[in-house]
Amino acid sequence: MKAKHSHFIENCQVCNSKNLQPVLFLGYLPPVNEMISVGARIEERPSFPTQLLFCNDCSLVQLSCAVDKEVLFPPEYPYTSGMTKILHDNFQDLYEESKTIVDYAKNPKVIDIGSNDGTLLSKFKNGGLQVHGIEPTAVYKMAVEKGIPTTNAFFSPEVALSVQKTFGRAQMVTATNVFAHIDNIHSILDGILQLVDERGIFVSENHYLGSLVQTLQYDTVYHEHLRYYSVTSLRRLLEPHGLEIFHVKKIPTHGGSIRVYSAKKGLYPVRDSVAAIIREEKEICVRPEHLQEFAQRVHMSKLQINALLYRVKQEGGRIFGIGAPSRASTLIGYTGIDEQSVQAVAEMKGSLKIGKYMPGTMIPVVEEAALYEQQPEYAMLLSWHIAEELIPKIKAKGFKGKFIVPLPEARVVN
Repeated sequence: MKAKHSHFIENCQVCNSKNLQPVLFLGYLPPVNEMISVGARIEERPSFPTQLLFCNDCSLVQLSCAVDKEVLFPPEYPYTSGMTKILHDNFQDLYEESKTIVDYAKNPKVIDIGSNDGTLLSKFKNGGLQVHGIEPTAVYKMAVEKGIPTTNAFFSPEVALSVQKTFGRAQMVTATNVFAHIDNIHSILDGILQLVDERGIFVSENHYLGSLVQTLQYDTVYHEHLRYYSVTSLRRLLEPHGLEIFHVKKIPTHGGSIRVYSAKKGLYPVRDSVAAIIREEKEICVRPEHLQEFAQRVHMSKLQINALLYRVKQEGGRIFGIGAPSRASTLIGYTGIDEQSVQAVAEMKGSLKIGKYMPGTMIPVVEEAALYEQQPEYAMLLSWHIAEELIPKIKAKGFKGKFIVPLPEARVVN
């Protein structure tokens, strides 16, 4: 029976093949930003199958279920990119790097798809460029307050045409941490091509399949992420649209992402970085056996995390989670963590998630001051991929307990 507000993937989203192989099932999980207020009445909420499929023809790894965008990205969507220092640094790096590749003198315009609170475009605007964002959620108002013109809409070829008529074509179109989120991806690429000028460049940043497999980041598998790109599968996606990948760069955002530059074929010399990463992928992430081994490691990780939490609770230890990124919802949902295991999750002051329950649970999200006031024996780093950055900061603020780092191998750090 078809689930409400979703449809099941029967053909590969890139090459349309039916040769799809199931490789991992994490259960039925709620949307990662489906958060209800603390104390609200518990009512029926949607959950959807969370399964990865591998395309044996083009190597794309993808979800088996596409949830409607209105469910995943409601107007009250709580994520804001400006809360994260690593994203500020990354977007500044993108701006600086782009200046060495493109000639903004001929066309000073930049368009960002899924522009959120305008953090990325602010870097380009501060550099003297003309910018325009496209963002479907109410967070767009934060960008407008920064002086960044933003179209409040889900991206589509029709929206692209409207922006093109009012703003013009851009030297660069960016889609950072959104290009894997949008259904009907070939239609989206048609829209992007309407926005790029003759010598324009399309830059996408996506969580990277190689990082997901190598560092066991199964917590980044959730319904917003329809596709898990390798450069191999991205090339198969872009080529039918006349786009050629000419440069790639691994970047640290979201635990390991890939920045991919593409343009009309022949416009820019293809750098050695492209062939090098495709060779590497053949050894780590684009064969069925790579994903089968990954799935086995995921299962063992679940057992490890629960065994560690069991030991801590036997000793009478209290646990607070640290950080409520989207990935935390998958980790908590798949491993079965509840409010008896983790009493609360601490978030930075100003987060829109404070005062809500973690999705699918009754674990409250509280302001981080509660961590230092209550001093639980353990702090579990739900943003474990930046543990080395977080631990000294949390200690410096006065936390005296130990840290639980759940992935890639569950461990306690003093």
